Amino acid sequence: MADTRKCIGSTRFGIEAHEAPIEDFPAQPSQKDGLGRMCKVHWNQYTAGLARDAKARKTADGTTEPAETTPEPVQTKSRRAKGNVPEPGGATTETSIA
Repeated sequence: MADTRKCIGSTRFGIEAHEAPIEDFPAQPSQKDGLGRMCKVHWNQYTAGLARDAKARKTADGTTEPAETTPEPVQTKSRRAKGNVPEPGGATTETSIA
């Protein structure tokens, strides 16, 4: 087995293809040989570039991160003393608390 493997690089992000030691490649179980196509260093640069591009597209579309807002106050149910209590079906009955 060879001691080096070719990192495919990425022209989009300016990563040149090169030979790298096999130990520099991450495990990728879905690949036939079980190794990734880019070395770890360039894989990190590639995924960071994808994230930057996605963020730039998102801000270019006019959508930005939601601004921090004050949450709406939560209304709590108050206890009923006496009065009409609605029943299922819309009818009301007179109740009193003893």
